[in-house]
Amino acid sequence: MKPPVLLYACPTVDQKGWVTALAAACPGIDIRLWPDTGDKAEIEYAFVWKQPPGILSDLPNLQVIFSLGAGVEHVLTDPSLPSHLPLIRMVDPTLVTGMVEFVVMQVLHYHRSMPDYAAQQKAGLWKQLPQRLPSERRIGILGLGELGAACAQALTGFGFNVAGWARTAKDLPNVATYVGPTELQPFLARTDILVCLLPLTGQTRGILNRETLSILPRGAYLINAARGGHLVEDDLIPLLDDGQLAGATLDVFTVEPLPASHPFWTHPQITIVPHAAALTHPATASRIVAANIDRHRRGEALLHVVDRARGY
Repeated sequence: MKPPVLLYACPTVDQKGWVTALAAACPGIDIRLWPDTGDKAEIEYAFVWKQPPGILSDLPNLQVIFSLGAGVEHVLTDPSLPSHLPLIRMVDPTLVTGMVEFVVMQVLHYHRSMPDYAAQQKAGLWKQLPQRLPSERRIGILGLGELGAACAQALTGFGFNVAGWARTAKDLPNVATYVGPTELQPFLARTDILVCLLPLTGQTRGILNRETLSILPRGAYLINAARGGHLVEDDLIPLLDDGQLAGATLDVFTVEPLPASHPFWTHPQITIVPHAAALTHPATASRIVAANIDRHRRGEALLHVVDRARGY
């Protein structure tokens, strides 16, 4: 059998580490680095992240598309994307671990009043603040997929009062589940720290807005580690300035990199992370891609195929 031919089309990602890892995970693989495709008819697989629109539609023998990240909206926004091909989202245990670390860290940051202590340090003020029990702090996870479920379970281990909101019912130990549009309002009303880990779809775009965030208890916190499109950015600062929100940690933005002139950079209640909450590690992720290529070449069912109607 001829070695598989894969097009690497991730123009915003450093290619050296990925090419080395993919070659190690799939010995003999022929990796073409976009835009140097060679004979396009030879390309069977594409590994993409924010690829230029249209580059996949003229690959006549393309059979599977792999996303470098857990999200796939960057692929689906290409109007010329071949609709008949399986699209594979990245499911890597190290990606899950990274997101759990990030979410737990940010929840604890707010729970233990670290922004207030940082302000006191600047003012030279020595003052102990009230310390709430974890059971008294209500955490809400928007999205209970692989990442959201793992974060919810980790937070219950600290004794937090955890609930999640999802499109369909979930059964997670010690996590109350709210389902569908009709239960979004009661979910938000009981949430002191809101963590967004939703996929970005037509139904979830803009879900973090003035109306929904105003349902949260006054003085709540927001952590968005999903996609920038979930947040209506113009709504955030007014909610912080009037005290409805006490703080926000943002890992993702509508435009990335975040423009230097953006007001989020200088707002004292906003923590900015450069889309680094959970990075895909080439060594482990490449093995997952290679395993799926092997499955495809053996005629077996592929793992982690995206339901395009849902968008994830």
